[in-house]
Amino acid sequence: TAVDTFRGLTIMEVVAHHTSGVALRHAEAGSLAHELLLILNRTLHFAVPAFVFLSAVVLTRSLLKKFDLRRYFIRRVTRGAWPYLLWSGLYGVWYVATGQRPPEVLTDPERWSFYLLNGKASFHLYFLLVALEVYLLLPLLLPLARRRPAIGLMLALGLAAQLGAYFLNREVLALRFPASTVLWYLLPVLVGLGVGARLQEFPAWWRGRLPWLLGALAVAYALYLPVSTGNLRGEAVVPLHYNALNWTYSILVALTLLGAAYAWQERAGGWLRRAIATLGTVSLPIYLIHPALLQVLEYQVGFPDGGPGVLALTALGCFLVALLVPLLIG
Repeated sequence: TAVDTFRGLTIMEVVAHHTSGVALRHAEAGSLAHELLLILNRTLHFAVPAFVFLSAVVLTRSLLKKFDLRRYFIRRVTRGAWPYLLWSGLYGVWYVATGQRPPEVLTDPERWSFYLLNGKASFHLYFLLVALEVYLLLPLLLPLARRRPAIGLMLALGLAAQLGAYFLNREVLALRFPASTVLWYLLPVLVGLGVGARLQEFPAWWRGRLPWLLGALAVAYALYLPVSTGNLRGEAVVPLHYNALNWTYSILVALTLLGAAYAWQERAGGWLRRAIATLGTVSLPIYLIHPALLQVLEYQVGFPDGGPGVLALTALGCFLVALLVPLLIG
């Protein structure tokens, strides 16, 4: 389906994003290869908002079709809470077994409380924690979805809510890790809810507004890229400026990708689309497993010395291993 294609494209982006981060650590600072990897890494920095957006689309559609709260929460526990707890435990053991953390953390209740409440058992597991919060929030927003609000209206409402959440956190909440909470993803949640409520109309809406979407995306990207690469270099950035550009860029990419997935599906056939959609059907196993593989490849196998060409080939090999091994397992 188009949803599987979207998941497939996005999970490829996740693995490529993390692989580029590994390669950055082995590129010579200031070199052309280092600068290109910086650009690639920040360009691909939209996965979590995109997956949150898609979750809101799919679950809103499902809840509007058949509202069964008991079934909804049972499925969310088995598909969300259980994987989060299981893989937090597995990665807790993994980091100790590979020498990245001391053994005492495994029996430290305070440390486990920190890991589970902030999604920090591994650097990537915070997405599952955010997803659990999205699952709790969506039924509360169902009365709004039943009114089938316009997608453009939800985009404006989402931007306003996201800015409000930013100032609420800055002035009142002062959360240590706001990006590990649904508060940081109100824009993709609300836009996803709007798209989910009008999913049958979405492909036509996307086609009619594609020039505007692409234009807005180009402007957002041109503003976002220098700020985000500067932030990754350690340069001082204005937090509101950086986050606003990141939110805007991410939601425009998500809308563009979902529309492209539907347009691609309408053209039918094609081994490449089927292959990417197959990746999408096992996106969760790939998401969960690939960081461990990248760590093995970086710390146990190692990156060979050489010029930019060797670095590029090594990074490509790491990407393929980290994508295809979890694919087969999934």
